[in-house]
Amino acid sequence: MKLKKIDQGLQNGLIRNGLTEANELQEETFSTIKSGADAVIQSEKGSGKTTTIVLNVIQKLKNPFEESPRAIVFVEDKPQVIEMVELFKQLGKDNDIRVYGVHEKTDIDEDKNQISLGIDVLIGTANKLNAMFSTAGYNVNKLQMLVVDDADILFKNRMDVPILRLSDSMPKMQKIFFCNQITEKIEIMADRIMIEPLFIEFDE
Repeated sequence: MKLKKIDQGLQNGLIRNGLTEANELQEETFSTIKSGADAVIQSEKGSGKTTTIVLNVIQKLKNPFEESPRAIVFVEDKPQVIEMVELFKQLGKDNDIRVYGVHEKTDIDEDKNQISLGIDVLIGTANKLNAMFSTAGYNVNKLQMLVVDDADILFKNRMDVPILRLSDSMPKMQKIFFCNQITEKIEIMADRIMIEPLFIEFDE
């Protein structure tokens, strides 16, 4: 992809998976996310939001480092956890990014054991992540990014409460919402947990 100052390992992963040209969403948000700004990014379903999340998290983290996760990604359900974990493995292979996914069907003790071995990206459903962080005592001071995929759907399903609870317990870090449409709940949550967020909207 022709993105400014893209990490070479990430570039290799994108090309290997046939992603040679950035679409409008990826091209227009890359610099903003790379800058570390908080943002709400709206685009229609099927516009490449999942790939955009994955490539930007890899770009930010670059290489495996320490034990505690440095990025946490909220998704709606088990299929989305599995899909995003697989995409991270595909695109982050050259960077050796360590990724782990949790959802309501995973065993919390096994999850904790795997995470304690060292990971870079933790992907999961809001309730499962909230349960894990409230009982495990992870070092949250290493977190650099909090990303919510399909934020409008999650907040409509009242997942704003566990996400807000987690966010309040974590240090200052970059926060990004991806959504299909910007709702009142998204605006309220952005105002609550973000610092001067940028709102980026793409027409259908």
